[in-house]
Amino acid sequence: VQLQASGGGLVQPGGSLRLSCVASGFPFDRFWMHWVRQAPGKRLESIALIDPPSERATYADSVKGRFTISRDDAKNTLELQMNQLKPEDTGVYYCMSTIDGTPYFGQGTQVTVSS
Repeated sequence: VQLQASGGGLVQPGGSLRLSCVASGFPFDRFWMHWVRQAPGKRLESIALIDPPSERATYADSVKGRFTISRDDAKNTLELQMNQLKPEDTGVYYCMSTIDGTPYFGQGTQVTVSS
């Protein structure tokens, strides 16, 4: 199982970023996919998840209305569109899935929201 996240960077408050995660090594279209993040000094937070195949999405209150999770099962790709970014969105973002009871995380991509 491999999860390769990308797209992080430095952005000003109010800006946008789009994260991508390419998955391999498992039948992507059968599994729920998550974006989780870890802010400095804080615990891991699940912020968005999307199910197959209905693509129903669920969001944490902290990002609801600003972030949009999506998936392309043909390309084994998970994305997170992040708008209206706030300094408290700063952290390392991971794509993640639980497969046969084992959680798998990508390597993470750093998002920094600062003026």
